[in-house]
Amino acid sequence: MILVLKQGISEEEKDQVRSTLRAEGCIIREMATGDETIFGAVGQISRDLRFFEQLPGVAKVIPVSRPYKLVSREMHPEDTVVQIGDVELGGPRIVVIAGPCAVESREQAMTIARKVKDGGAVLFRGGAFKPRTSPYSFQGLGEEGLKILAAVREETGLRVATEMTSPAQADVMMKYVDLVQIGARNMQNFELLRSAGRIGKPVLLKRGLSATVEEWLMSAEYILSEGNDQVILCERGIRTFERYTRNTLDLTAIPIIKKLTHLPVVIDPSHATGIREKVSPMARAAIAAGADGLLIEVHHDPANALSDGPQSLYPEQFKQLMRDLYVIAPVVGKQLDFGYLEKATAIRLPAAAKKGSPKRAVFAGEMRAFAHKAASQFFGSEVKIEPVSSFRHVFQEVKDGNSGFGVVPLENSLTGSIHENYDLLLEYDIKIVGEITLRIVHALIGHPETKLEEVTRVISHPQALEQCRDFLESQQGWELVAARDTATAVRRIKEKGNTGEVAIAAKEAAALFGLKILKEGIETNARNYTRFVVIAGDRVSNGPKTKSSLVYATSNKPGALFDTLKIFAENGINLVKLESRPIHGKPWEYMFYVDLEADVESTELRGVMDELSAKTEFLKVLGSY
Repeated sequence: MILVLKQGISEEEKDQVRSTLRAEGCIIREMATGDETIFGAVGQISRDLRFFEQLPGVAKVIPVSRPYKLVSREMHPEDTVVQIGDVELGGPRIVVIAGPCAVESREQAMTIARKVKDGGAVLFRGGAFKPRTSPYSFQGLGEEGLKILAAVREETGLRVATEMTSPAQADVMMKYVDLVQIGARNMQNFELLRSAGRIGKPVLLKRGLSATVEEWLMSAEYILSEGNDQVILCERGIRTFERYTRNTLDLTAIPIIKKLTHLPVVIDPSHATGIREKVSPMARAAIAAGADGLLIEVHHDPANALSDGPQSLYPEQFKQLMRDLYVIAPVVGKQLDFGYLEKATAIRLPAAAKKGSPKRAVFAGEMRAFAHKAASQFFGSEVKIEPVSSFRHVFQEVKDGNSGFGVVPLENSLTGSIHENYDLLLEYDIKIVGEITLRIVHALIGHPETKLEEVTRVISHPQALEQCRDFLESQQGWELVAARDTATAVRRIKEKGNTGEVAIAAKEAAALFGLKILKEGIETNARNYTRFVVIAGDRVSNGPKTKSSLVYATSNKPGALFDTLKIFAENGINLVKLESRPIHGKPWEYMFYVDLEADVESTELRGVMDELSAKTEFLKVLGSY
């Protein structure tokens, strides 16, 4: 049952409610949703619900009808994010777990681990204990395999996942493993589930070969009932009459799971299809359907693999799949971050800020604005994200060392560059240390009683108004009013209480302020993306850099710009952006902003930069990232 507490309830009354529930033998989960505080209680409750409604401080009691309680979204409305080392699974970033089906040797595991990390995987999978259909098949290396996994973690920085097949393995799992997997054949091994719950490690629970969704969730309930809510659900295909694939991948399970439970879901297309050429299409489809991550089998020599070679991707196939997912993820509001692990390391470095806390990032606007969403997708929960009043304020906070990072938009695919931020990059001694591309989906937001035909005024950021030009021009007599950012517009609508006024913003802002979405997807072109950059006082990581931004000025003579561009062409450096901006105080003279697919701060390109410096009158590297 769910107990909704009264506003203003005292701590003494809360303690009395807790004591009463514990006396009933209940497991208690405390939650806050908006202005309400909620107690979720699970157990064999002997008293009538009306008894609990009469307790001091209790507003109402809601029974939870589903047989699974702790995993239900009724009990826990917010999504659970599972923490595995530096990796968060269930948040805005796609997590890919990759590696061989089985650990065969130290050399095999290390070789594959380096390759999947290079491809963008953030967790390494490999079986040490292998439950096989045939007793004569390779059963795994046992504890020796776990020692190899620990060595992989030590050398590569990848946290490791492996399958637990018996409660007797609990001690070695505690010693060597970061993510414990419960295989499909053990989904209803309830003693094993309880044991996995007591370990306290994150658990990946695979769906049984013939299990219904409810049976799957009931198995997860066993793990949560032991006090471990760090559970990931894994769909790996179910057994049907179809023989063209190893199993039938149930992609419909993704939206079903997302509605029924707060737990994250990943997809294992390798076991689902059993055929190498089917793995990548199903992986792409899973991300498009809303999965939080993938479990992919990769082997450098699958022809000689001791387990599941025919379904293992070659490393080059895995790299191509990751590039495809990088493109798909923003369409469904997520990101695939190739610098995830390096970024997590960099965030912990004190040098990320000159003084104060490096674990703070600021953006211009209000919470739930698009810049806030971009910052959340880039940093996850590792960094405290806070709003400030303006773009200049963002730069100043980073310059003064009050914030380790800032997040600002640079350009939009429909409306072009945000020139103010280009000028600020030139003015401040700040480095670009990362970028993120966010798909911008605009919603028309108003009060619950607002009707579209009664709207007279729409408020939003000027860029948002421009991006929705076709929709706005189709309306009759609407007044367009500019706001500092989209979330500010929604707040103004909420505060004024005028049902004739609406805002254009992200749908998340509507939920934050308790308003209604009148229409979603009103941007002129669905391919509406904004590129945000992350700024810091200095370089924050020694990890690989694939892109650089710089600004320079040339002499005012024919061919001067061409001479600089020729340097990039002759050295095989791809130019991805070139834009001119007026030099303040010098009419009709310009700076050139350039983005390159290269790390211009690397020692290998020092000669190129010296040559470029000789051809320019002013040169500043804005950052390599």
